[in-house]
Amino acid sequence: MADKLTTTEGGAAISRERLIELLNEDLSREYQSIIAYVVYSQVLKGAQYMNIAEELVTHASEELGHALTISKQIDYLGGMPTVTPKPVKTSDQAEDMLRFDLENENETIRNYRVRVRQCEMLGEYALAEHIREILVQEQEHQIDLATALGQDVPDVTRPEERA
Repeated sequence: MADKLTTTEGGAAISRERLIELLNEDLSREYQSIIAYVVYSQVLKGAQYMNIAEELVTHASEELGHALTISKQIDYLGGMPTVTPKPVKTSDQAEDMLRFDLENENETIRNYRVRVRQCEMLGEYALAEHIREILVQEQEHQIDLATALGQDVPDVTRPEERA
C-alpha cells in the first residue's frame, strides 16, 4: 500500500504523503538558494569576494539541478511540486550574505540527511540515492562558504545522529 506508515518523524509515523510535503519544503529551500546565489553572486563587492562570487554562480546552477531532481521525485511520488521559495535574506554586508547562505546550506544538509533515512524506510531507495547525490554538492557548498568566511565547516549533525 503506497501510503502505508512505515517510518517515524520525531516519534510519529511518516507516510508517503508526508514525505511529499517534506520534499516540497526542501524544494522551497532549493528555490531560495537559487535566488540567493543569483543575487549574492552579482552584488558581492571587493577583491576578497571575487572568487566566492564566481563560485556562487556555479552554486546557483547546481541548486537549479537539485530543484529539478526534487521536483521530478515529488511528481514520481504522486505529488505536485511547489512553486513558492522560502524567503531570501539580503544585506548590504557581503559577510552577512555569505553567512545567510551558510545557514541555509546547514539546514538543507540536516534535512536531506533525514530525508535519506525516510526514503529508505519507505523503500524508496532510488530517491534516497538522488538525495545523497544532492548532499555531496550541498556539503561542497557548505565548505566553500565556511572557507570564504574563514570558519571551520560547521558540524550540522543532529544530537540523535551522534554515536
